[in-house]
Amino acid sequence: MENPIRMRDVPKEERPRERLRRHGAERLTNQELLAILLRTGNRSESALALAEKLLARFGSLPHLAAASFEELVAVHGIGPAKACDILAAFELAKRLAESRMEYEGVVNCPADAAQLVLRELSLADKEHFMIIMLNTKNRVIAKKVISIGHLQASLVHPREMFKEAIRRSSAALILVHNHPSGDPTPSREDLATTERLCEAGAVLGIDILDHIIVGDNRYFSFREHGLL
Repeated sequence: MENPIRMRDVPKEERPRERLRRHGAERLTNQELLAILLRTGNRSESALALAEKLLARFGSLPHLAAASFEELVAVHGIGPAKACDILAAFELAKRLAESRMEYEGVVNCPADAAQLVLRELSLADKEHFMIIMLNTKNRVIAKKVISIGHLQASLVHPREMFKEAIRRSSAALILVHNHPSGDPTPSREDLATTERLCEAGAVLGIDILDHIIVGDNRYFSFREHGLL
């Protein structure tokens, strides 16, 4: 069996941190960036080898970003500290993307709304219910996960949903949730929940513009299908 390559065996100018300093972060591969985040490997693997194993285990960067703490620590060489570092890094990236929405996101049609959540929710293995909050010009203020269910069911509390919308001075909302089964067709419960939330929004003067259900990289829009 060949001896594993250690980071100290890699020429200094080819190590990820040195390459980042010389060429900029945008020139590094996903493996190199992840190795920098991991900082160290273990007795049998370098940080680069460990990063490669993580990417291979989860299949892609988006799938790695969606991994839970328990899934990460199940990978040999990833302890609680490294798992926390990875989760924190992806959460910061997510929050950065959300903070840019106010300046970049305008929803003119259901497809615009779907693109804001499609990649994120298509990977989720539990049902997430979230809202996209808009101002009077349909510019995105923020998006917020209201509840996370277990496999096929989530609980939606109108009080919590509208409390967040009022706090952000939202003029309108787009409801969003995913079906982990991959089929975005609305259920009877989805129809009833949408009707109930629209009635509550009318009382508060906050319009519900659409309800988007995300499946396996596809979506169903209540507005497109004449249900709103």
